[in-house]
Amino acid sequence: METPSRETVVLEAWDGPWAPDDPDANYKADIALYSTQDPLGTLRRLGEAIGVPVGALARYVLARYATSGSGGLLEIGPSMVHRLWEPIESAESAGTVEARLAAYDQVKQMISWLRLPLVEEAGYPPNAGPSERDQSP
Repeated sequence: METPSRETVVLEAWDGPWAPDDPDANYKADIALYSTQDPLGTLRRLGEAIGVPVGALARYVLARYATSGSGGLLEIGPSMVHRLWEPIESAESAGTVEARLAAYDQVKQMISWLRLPLVEEAGYPPNAGPSERDQSP
């Protein structure tokens, strides 16, 4: 295994500025909110508790966050991403409030269907764990 590069990153507070019409304004506001916190105290305590260097924990947290979009894609799969995107794309093309509301309803129904096994029995026996569900009768 190749040894990862050793770089220094300065953890700096940031509170803007950004333009009111900045398309990334929500993200920048979130960055400004969280940049007031010092994550190193938590990382130091965790590192001491589990015997892992702070730098390794920081690398893990950053890599995990930076790849979370890819992880989400792996969770639901590319075909479902495209299926969820279709009503949104159609609504944006139509450009009407009605089309956007219809797209919202369609996506809501799709997510409700995906969520069903997480919140209801969905055809499985009550209190059946995954191992019981996987067994054939």
